[in-house]
Amino acid sequence: MSEKDVTMAADEQIPAEQVLDAAPANESFKWYIIHAYSGFERKVKESLESRIRAYNLENKIGRIEIPLEPTSEVRNGKKVTIDRVFLPGYVFVEMDLDNDLWHVIKNTPRVTGFLGTGDKPVALTEAEVSGMLNRTDVSKESPTLKIKFAKGEQVRINEGPFANFNGAVDDINEDKQTLKVMVTIFGRSTPVEIEFSKVDKMEQ
Repeated sequence: MSEKDVTMAADEQIPAEQVLDAAPANESFKWYIIHAYSGFERKVKESLESRIRAYNLENKIGRIEIPLEPTSEVRNGKKVTIDRVFLPGYVFVEMDLDNDLWHVIKNTPRVTGFLGTGDKPVALTEAEVSGMLNRTDVSKESPTLKIKFAKGEQVRINEGPFANFNGAVDDINEDKQTLKVMVTIFGRSTPVEIEFSKVDKMEQ
């Protein structure tokens, strides 16, 4: 994700107090985004917390957040809700950044750097961070139903202009929750992009 994408994600801003209701312990604190290996966001958070204690930097670091959203999945025929990282590879850290702290964080295992240009991390406002992290609260009311599809699997479209058409899954976009389904229209195989919720799995 580029800096432009992250900025766009922050456009849908919600008042900061709805999400980050804890007041900063230090007026010098600013939010920064750390790049981490995708899938290791929680490990990076744990490592940062350990290193902060080891280097006695508690007064330089505030909150450490991972953007999560509750997502429903079907496992073994049962619907379960899990917290899914919706911005893979990003960890939000509130801190009073200086050169020493920059090196401590940069040398944390599985951290690849900061969001920014070169060696200049970009600071974000409380509102920008709230706008991104707020997806967690929004999703709690209506979790996204995440059903596992496989390429080549046969499905039936149940809604829209292609309702009742059958086709094979050609591509899966987990982030957008959409499928590309190849359906036969007027004798020609045509790709149709459709949301997960608008197709039904066909019994094998």
